[in-house]
This record gives sequence, C-alpha cells and structure tokens, in this order.
Amino acid sequence: MSRVDGRNPWPALGALCLGLFMILLDTTIVNVAVPSMLTGLHAGIDEILWVVNIYILAYAVPLVIASRLGDRFGRKRLYLIGLVIFTLASGLCGMADTAGPLIVARTLQGIGAALLSPQTLVFITVLFPADKRGAALGVWSAVAGVSTIAGPLLGGFIVERLSWQWIFFVNVPIGVIGLFLVLLWVPESRTGLAHRVDPLGAVLLTGGLFAITFGLLEGSRYDWGTITGGLTIPMLLVGGCVLLAGFVMAQWRSADPLVPLTLFADRNFTLANVVALAVGFAMVSLLPLMIFLQAILGLSPLEAGVVTAPASLTAAAIAPFAGFRADRTGGKYLLIAGLGAFALGIGAAAVAARPHISSWLVLPAVAVIGVGIGLLFTTMTTVAVGNISPELSGSASGVFNTIRQLGQALGTAAVGALLQGTLRQELHDEAVRRSIDVPMAYRNAFIKSFADVGGGNPFMSAPKAAEAPGAVGARLHQLGTEVFNQGFVSAMRGTLLLPIGLCLVAAVCCSGITSRRRVQRVSEQPEPVRTFDPS
Repeated sequence: MSRVDGRNPWPALGALCLGLFMILLDTTIVNVAVPSMLTGLHAGIDEILWVVNIYILAYAVPLVIASRLGDRFGRKRLYLIGLVIFTLASGLCGMADTAGPLIVARTLQGIGAALLSPQTLVFITVLFPADKRGAALGVWSAVAGVSTIAGPLLGGFIVERLSWQWIFFVNVPIGVIGLFLVLLWVPESRTGLAHRVDPLGAVLLTGGLFAITFGLLEGSRYDWGTITGGLTIPMLLVGGCVLLAGFVMAQWRSADPLVPLTLFADRNFTLANVVALAVGFAMVSLLPLMIFLQAILGLSPLEAGVVTAPASLTAAAIAPFAGFRADRTGGKYLLIAGLGAFALGIGAAAVAARPHISSWLVLPAVAVIGVGIGLLFTTMTTVAVGNISPELSGSASGVFNTIRQLGQALGTAAVGALLQGTLRQELHDEAVRRSIDVPMAYRNAFIKSFADVGGGNPFMSAPKAAEAPGAVGARLHQLGTEVFNQGFVSAMRGTLLLPIGLCLVAAVCCSGITSRRRVQRVSEQPEPVRTFDPS
C-alpha cells in the first residue's frame, strides 16, 4: 500500500473523485430533464439550450488557468473553493423559477467545476508513486467515464420519481459530504514555485477558447450565420483561432508560460491529447442513440437509461484493469483496442437500429461501447501524464481536460448539424417514396409536413399528418410514423460514420506512442520540493 507523507492516498483519491463524479455527471444529466424544464419554467427552446450549453462553456474555458492557480495557491484550496461554488450553485439551480436565474446558476456551476476538475488529476501524480499511478488513474478514469454516460439513467430516475429540480438539489448533500472528506483526508499540495498567472496569456487563452466553444455550441442554432449585427459564427470561430495563435506566440516568448510548450515535446502527451479530442467527440454519438431509444422505440428517459447502463457498468469494471496494464506495458495497444471497441460498438448500434426492434437487442453494442470507454479513459490519462514531471502536472492536467471538453463541444456541433441536415433529406426521400399511392390532393401537404422536423430541436418527433377524412387520414397518420422512424434511423446511421471514422484515425495516430521505458520525463527544471499540510 503506497503512502505519501505518512498517509494512505486511497481515501484521499476517493474523496476527490466524489466531486469529480458530480461535475462530470452534470454535463449530461440535464439533457433528460429538458422537456420537464420547458414546461416547468415556461421557457423557450433557445433558453433551455443555453441551460445545457452554458455549463460546458463555463467549465471548458477556465480549466488551464485553474490548474495554474492550483499550482500557485494550493490544489486542495482550489478544489475546496470549486466544490463550495459548485454546491451552492446547484442549490440555486434547483430554486430557479425562470430560465434566466437558472442560466446564471449553471454558469456558476461551470466555474466551480473548472476550479475543481484539474486538481483531481494533479493530486494523483502527487499522492502516488510512479509504479502505483496506473491503478489510481484507473479509478479516476472509471469515475470520469461512468459519470459521463450515467447521466441519462440517474437523470431519468430522478425526473420520473421526483422533479427536474432534484437533479440539482441532490448535489447539495453530496457536495457537503465531499467537503468534509477532503478536509479530513486530502493533504495540501503546491509546487513550491512562485508561478504567476500571465495576464496577457490568460486573456488570449480565455478569449480564444470562449469564441471557439461558443461558436461550436451555438453555431447550429444561428444556422452558422449571423449572431447579431455584423457578428457571425464564422467570424467568431476565425477570431478564436487567431487569439489562440497569439496565445501560442506569447507562450513561446514568456519566461513563465501559462502552458509550457515543452509539454508537447513529449510525443505521448501530444498523441494522448489527440485521443482525448477524439473521445470527447465520439461520446456525443450517444445522443442520437438516446433519441432513437426514446423517439423511435418509445422508451421513457428512465427506460432508455437502463438500456445504456451496461456501458457504465462495463467501463467501471474495465478501467482499473486498464490502468494496471498501462503501468506495465504502456498504453499504445490498449488505446488502439479501446478506440477500436468504441468504433465497433457505435457501428454495431447503428446496424442493429430498426424502427420496431426490441430495445434489448441494442445491449450488446452498448456493452462494447463500455469496453472502449473503460480502456480509453484510463489509458489516455496515463499516457498523457505518465511522463510529466510534478512541476508541470498542473499545466498538463489543464490542457488535457480542456482538449477533451473542446472535443465534446466540436462533437456536439458536428454530430448535431449532420444529424439534422441528413434527417431533412432522409425524411423527404422517405415521404416521397411511401406516399406514392396517396391521393395527389394530400400528397404534397404530406411531404411538406416533414420539411422542418428536427430543425434545431433535439426533441424530434413525427409531424401531424396532413388533415384528411376517414381512411385517408388514418393512412397518412400511419405513413407519417413510418416515414419519421425509418428516416431517423437512416440519418442516425449516416451521422455515426463521423465519430467512427474519427476513432479509427485516432487509433492510427496511436502507433506513434512510445513505451514508458523509452521516454524520458519531460521537465523544465529540477523537480521542486512539494509541500504538504493537513489543512
């Protein structure tokens, strides 16, 4: 049993992972509650989509800066501040009676999550010796992977049994418990180096990440055009890239950079970030699957969550094993296997999808996706930070988590836009084909009724059939359901080719990963003295 500073590090890791589970769960748990929020808050779809996206935005943008603040002022201190903000904001979310206060509270939740998240990964490099780090990263990654895909199950249960407010209220007692456990079990840690937070770098990085993340998340809602006045989504994305390019140049010249570019001299760190981007992107592929289970097969949110539960269970079982093996054999082949399993599971789900199949036939594909997640979350984290020296671990954690969140934002934009665009075409083609024997007086209206289905609306359903008397009306209603169901399945299959392809490209990139014994630890300077205190 490894010990640091006379302490058993495993209780400390458990306390830290409790907070990690909460903040990652909140990236997906809200999705199943959105229909209830629309009704309960008397809000429009635009407002509710902000409730979903503002959390991701506020979470992703400050991660790198938060990791540097932890290095300078103490990781335990930043973790506790983040947990307090997140817990209080969760209570405010539950008490919100209109969309405006809820959006503000969700912003605070995201900021709290950003302060908390990077500290958890850094603590592993501090608390555990190198030969024990893989198992600890396995636990961390199991929590990260399971929390991300457990949202639909827990959210569906809470919304059906209680109300949407309780997906936020439940965080309050858990946050209080986590607060006391961290105070009790986790030692303080800081690098001992007088790092400063470069103001220019912070402004360039924050502005660039905000512009790109906002553009990706909100692009579809603005039809990738004008936001307001002369400001457009393409301008925002290009401007964000320019700001990030300026940030890189500023870091290159800085004596104390916010993100040391020497991190990317480690090939494993760079390629692990490529994998993290692909995994964040591919995780969004579960959204079309959830829509399929509910809109096509007619499952409730809780029932859909039960169908996807094997992914969580399989990932939780495999992740510690993957960490153990990564410690001993390196991560190359585990990552290739994980990306292959993820792609295979997504493909199997697409092939199995039929308008009238039993939902249980989707379970094997979901389980394979879980295998991929279990192998990937642990191993990519181990590869990313395994060769990074402690004084750079904070920056490495911030970059790694930011890249993964950007992958999720990119996936949300790309998968959502492709699904909606493909769905329009598939519905039109299906409507034309199936209505060939419909009287001409009703056929054009029937085909036209599918023109706007799914346009920016995540709660897709078949449109009302064109009004017609008697048997013709009944026939149109039946045809409408058939057109929507088959059209969505066809669109989903085409859309899922995108994350499958990205996983396979990332798997090819993994061939460049080197084994641990051949890689020298990346370090800017001699390892500093790490300071601990029980406060």
